[in-house]
Amino acid sequence: MAIHIKTAEEIEKMRTAGRLAAEVLEMIAPHVKPGITTEELDRICHDYIVNEQAAIPAPLNYHGFPKSICTSVNHQVCHGIPGKRALKSGDIINIDITVIKDEFHGDTSRMFLVGEASVMAKRITRISYECMRIGIEMVKPGVHLGDIGYAIQRHAESNNTSIVREYCGHGIGRAFHEEPQVLHYGRPGTGIVLEAGMTFTIEPMVNVGKRHVKLLPDQWTVITKDRSLSAQWEHTVLVTPTGFEVLTLLPGQTL
Repeated sequence: MAIHIKTAEEIEKMRTAGRLAAEVLEMIAPHVKPGITTEELDRICHDYIVNEQAAIPAPLNYHGFPKSICTSVNHQVCHGIPGKRALKSGDIINIDITVIKDEFHGDTSRMFLVGEASVMAKRITRISYECMRIGIEMVKPGVHLGDIGYAIQRHAESNNTSIVREYCGHGIGRAFHEEPQVLHYGRPGTGIVLEAGMTFTIEPMVNVGKRHVKLLPDQWTVITKDRSLSAQWEHTVLVTPTGFEVLTLLPGQTL
């Protein structure tokens, strides 16, 4: 499947979808505290997306996924299914939001520290954010995706953490997942060359321990094999003629 270069009209719709996704994360933040279940977080987000934004929660029924958001706690790497688990002080949680508005997708996620977080939890949350930011700030026409993956991997590994390799960023637009695949590891000078009008996510998953993961029997939730903490941040990014634009920031927000 070819990479779709977005038109000016399509980019404007991507901006709208991205802003809505960012608004959901902003809305849910005060609710992320000890005692709330991930199922309650899902319900609040679902109601907000459907009733307040008149948008569609993209994960719901996507290849059979049963909920409207993903909630990945502690050693869960990604695609955690919201359920009856109550958050407790010291947990870290990634909340992953994707909305569809006027047929276009906005996809973003962030980490939340629940109550009193450990030094380790704060550290892996910070390093994963730095990895994402380093990748995003390299985006401009002419750059190879391998350059971005290499820089992300180098930052993670220089901090004695590891990058998950089985899951990656992706092109996005009318479809939830489009070309290209955006690996968070790689070699300089390899991979697709970026062009203005491309839209994709950068979303490195960074583990405290080894990079190896396994899929739980629910066929969605991915965990670290060694049960070490994992953290992830995600933004949807547009390649502009001179650099990049983050489509999933709120007005006035910066990276």
